[in-house]
Amino acid sequence: MSMYKYFPHNEPDIKEMLQVIGVETMADLFTDIPQGILNRKNLKLDKGLSEIELRQKIGTIAHANKQLISFLGAGAYDVYTPSIVGALLSRQEFLTSYTPYQPEISQGTLQYIFEFQSMICELTNMDVANASLYDGATATAEAVFMATSQTRRNKILVAKTINPRILDVIRTYTKYRNMEVIVVEENDCTIDIDDLQAKLKDDVAAFVVQYPNYYGMIEEYQKIVEWVHNNKSLFIMNADPSTLSVLKTPGEIGCDIVCGEAQTLGIPLNFGGPYLGYMATTNQLLRKLPGRIVGMTTDADGKRGYVLTIQAREQHIRREKATSNICSNQSLMALNTVIYGSLLGKKGLIDVAKRAYSNAHYLYQKLLATKKFVAITNKPFFKEFVVQSLIDINKLNQYLEAKGFLGGLHLGDGKYLLCASEVRTKEEIDKLVNLMEEASCTIN
Repeated sequence: MSMYKYFPHNEPDIKEMLQVIGVETMADLFTDIPQGILNRKNLKLDKGLSEIELRQKIGTIAHANKQLISFLGAGAYDVYTPSIVGALLSRQEFLTSYTPYQPEISQGTLQYIFEFQSMICELTNMDVANASLYDGATATAEAVFMATSQTRRNKILVAKTINPRILDVIRTYTKYRNMEVIVVEENDCTIDIDDLQAKLKDDVAAFVVQYPNYYGMIEEYQKIVEWVHNNKSLFIMNADPSTLSVLKTPGEIGCDIVCGEAQTLGIPLNFGGPYLGYMATTNQLLRKLPGRIVGMTTDADGKRGYVLTIQAREQHIRREKATSNICSNQSLMALNTVIYGSLLGKKGLIDVAKRAYSNAHYLYQKLLATKKFVAITNKPFFKEFVVQSLIDINKLNQYLEAKGFLGGLHLGDGKYLLCASEVRTKEEIDKLVNLMEEASCTIN
């Protein structure tokens, strides 16, 4: 007997739903997907298969997929995930746990969220962190809302050196909130100081930067923070937390709000998610934090306990005073980073950061030595960098993919953004460079 998980829609059902949506065919629902990556081959799946039979068929087809050795970054990174992380995450008490509104039965969940907050505070050197957000881009948009609420201003300056996808999300969030987003231009892969000073007016709520920036560069922000604070604006930093064990911390720099994507703390690529947004701030802005905060206390018997606290959400207080309508958080992914951080410890986090730094600089020097790539700046970088390619980048990436490697990102005008994270080996880097030299002879 076949085992069915659900009953599929019949043709009249599908036709009726398409009419309501306003499209003619099922294919119209996928027009946003680039045509080049669509699989147009007939999968040759028989009708009426059970779930078990279907999984077996799909598994056979999936073996055609190739797992590439990645040198692509730009916001999502191939990182080290100890095998024990997946084993612990898949335990049912974690995987199926519900949002912890009842603290008396949610102490385990509340504790690891508290540990996550503590870890973020230590990495960023900030006073307080919330219980995580959906991803780094939306966390940055929420930070913008915090700034406008605190300053009662409606203009936001955003450095052009941040990931353009983060900028897109900020624009989407602010579009219907009577806010104006102004981009500060770049110069030599870093912020154009003259343009910043010209645009930093007294109606600006905050300035948003990235650290390291989109091009992997480590910008110097100390003087900029002074200018922003003298303007009575807030300084928002989207920071890669995996770099903060060795770089000057946002707290030392003087940031007001720190946010970003914590995928680099041991969360696998997972075909694009789920990832993990984080946010930390100063005590002065504590009550402006979106989402929720887990606090530690003692019960009537003096035993340690954890509770949700300072919930400035519209479910708990008057809507006009609420700072957020976020109803959930990525607690399972937060647990992933807690396990990862606990396993590695302070020394391990430093070792991972140093390895990524060394890999990227080794790759950079090897590429320059080929004479097929040219340096475009002498600014310091961490694990990503941009070079000028003398090889057609699109053809180069196609060549690399055929050889089992995922190349970098073409930024336009021959600029090539590459990443070498902590998981890359010297052998893989050497092989990539050799393939690039082969490609230069074949392509050009």
